[in-house]
Amino acid sequence: MLARKNVILLALLCFAAPAALKASGTFGGRFDALVSKASPAQLYALLYDMPKGGDLHNHAGGANRPEWIYAICTDPARNGGDTFYARIRFPGPADAVDPTALGRIIRRKAYEALADSVKPEYVALADMSADERTRWMSELRLDGTGDGRTEFFYHVFPRSGQINSSLPVCTELLVANMKAFGAEHLGYLETQFSVDAMVDNDGKAVPEEDAVAFVRHRLSEPDVVATGVTVRFQRTVLRFAPDAEARLARAYAFVDGHRDLWVGLNMAGIEENGHGYPSRFLDSFRALRARYPTLPLSIHAGEMDGPDNHIRDTLLLGASRIGHGVNLIRDPDTLLLLQQTRRVLVEINLISNHLLGYVPDLSTHPFPEYLRTGVPVCLNTDDRGMWDSNLTDEFYTGVTLFHLSWDEIVDMGRNSITHSFAQPDVRAALLAGYDARIAAFEDRYGSGGVDAALAALSGVKPVTYSYARRTWGFDFN
Repeated sequence: MLARKNVILLALLCFAAPAALKASGTFGGRFDALVSKASPAQLYALLYDMPKGGDLHNHAGGANRPEWIYAICTDPARNGGDTFYARIRFPGPADAVDPTALGRIIRRKAYEALADSVKPEYVALADMSADERTRWMSELRLDGTGDGRTEFFYHVFPRSGQINSSLPVCTELLVANMKAFGAEHLGYLETQFSVDAMVDNDGKAVPEEDAVAFVRHRLSEPDVVATGVTVRFQRTVLRFAPDAEARLARAYAFVDGHRDLWVGLNMAGIEENGHGYPSRFLDSFRALRARYPTLPLSIHAGEMDGPDNHIRDTLLLGASRIGHGVNLIRDPDTLLLLQQTRRVLVEINLISNHLLGYVPDLSTHPFPEYLRTGVPVCLNTDDRGMWDSNLTDEFYTGVTLFHLSWDEIVDMGRNSITHSFAQPDVRAALLAGYDARIAAFEDRYGSGGVDAALAALSGVKPVTYSYARRTWGFDFN
């Protein structure tokens, strides 16, 4: 009788096993062989073609490539009929100007209100010379040798200026991201996207419910559906703002009332600013939880140079995901907790951590320690527009630096779905779709000789940006 029960139990386990487990011990060896024999360009193409789960740590305001901003802001059919100007023609040397003013974008209403003496410093994006456009785009991303943390946190974000108040532009930039992610086979995008503080072309506030309806309609249109990317949003609060508690209360109420698209809350902002420490918000979160049903939290923590208690205190706030977690490695008690419980996911952002100087030598990143000691992790793009990168760049970095196995890659893809804040039925569908896409990928590259599989990659045309060109010399375009 006992033996019969064991046979039945084994059969049930086999039937219930996720498709991803099929890869263990079968495609894993094949993947190692492909990686070892592939040229760098072939490996990049393989990872570009690889199905990806979700990008869970994504700032909508920092995800937009300047090329996309230019294309949308100069197209009346996509920008709501507005005109956008950038401040690029200064009477004196550029290095004498407030750094946040270099290339700052304003809308037509603001341009018309400028003093006549200032207007010559601005030029309509559509009227820029080729050199001016190149220089302007450079001001919107970290691509210079002197760029870093100060440039990113204090200079680049303000330069995007009033595009963040244009509902059509913000929405079309979201769509541009979805199309780019769809091309590299991402299934789910959970981005920090907000529609508060939108104004129309006359400078009048757009009612928040009208803005929500606008976004919802755009997401239902055929070109967006065709991306194959499911999108959900987080509402983000700037942690060090003087009125951050009031902003948190408003954000909590908004997400609670729009749970079909907005699925969680985040808190962001440079942690070195001493006004945004996690314990500041403990009473606020407890009061909000007493009023509203459970609302998932993914909060930036551990994006610091030295040891601190921010990750532990962020867990106390109720977070089930930690953004960055770079210095978790310096907090052994909290690291042990995450290793043992395996309930809290750390959102890893390799390129971001390197470019902002939190991990000057990427080979020393704590990511593999978390991955291989039981802490759930996944790879993400953070502010991809400012790095001019994509999710494939993150995986290529992980594979080449840390020799990621196929099972580790698949597990991270599943983590990015199972730890997402999407509704349970959406998560289930995403997970089933991911497993099916992984199985198809294994079939495509798992048969025949290794050389033949690598030769087939000539038909894959990755879309690369300047990060891949600067870092590895890739240019498939």
